[in-house]
Amino acid sequence: MSTLELSGLYGITDTGLMPDTDTLLTFCDAAISGGLRILQYRDKSRDDARRFEQACALKSLCHRRGCLFLINDDVELALACGADGVHLGQKDGSLSAARQRLGAAAIIGQTCHDRLDLALKAEAEGASYVAFGAFFPSRTKPEARLAPLALLPKARAQLQVPIVAIGGLSVDNAGQVIAAGAQMTAVVHALFAADDIQAQAERFSRLFQIKTQTH
Repeated sequence: MSTLELSGLYGITDTGLMPDTDTLLTFCDAAISGGLRILQYRDKSRDDARRFEQACALKSLCHRRGCLFLINDDVELALACGADGVHLGQKDGSLSAARQRLGAAAIIGQTCHDRLDLALKAEAEGASYVAFGAFFPSRTKPEARLAPLALLPKARAQLQVPIVAIGGLSVDNAGQVIAAGAQMTAVVHALFAADDIQAQAERFSRLFQIKTQTH
């Protein structure tokens, strides 16, 4: 896996916006058509059968369309459905244990909130990328402490792994985190609650093209 793959628009599913499998697949397919590069399946329910069914269906869709597919928090589900990897929060078990379980080729990301020390620790333990945020007030996690934009250039200078920015990102403000050093923007509502998901994904993706053209 090259770090080049870990760049661009990163979508995270939401059970409220996508309550059934058909809607989930339709919305994610539209986002991929608009340039989505990485998709994370996030379902905190205990309906294991549905989660496995949906994860397998999304994995097939993503791999058919050239999009990376990750599972939120659940190493065993990632293994069972053949996902490209997993994203872990700070309380979701050991990153090094996940690496052992999933293998050297798996993509493993970790949430690091507003702390560079957590990101450096994650990198040392084998993370493929780290996620900082929230940078703006978030509908998904309204209680999240805000991270300063100045964290991103500081992190870029000290980390070898790519950086995801998350939290309250919109087409209007995502350019700020990209300019500050984020290689990926993770979005939920700003993408999947849009009237035209494909067009919205295209707008987000264009922000990365603008960054490339100005450097």
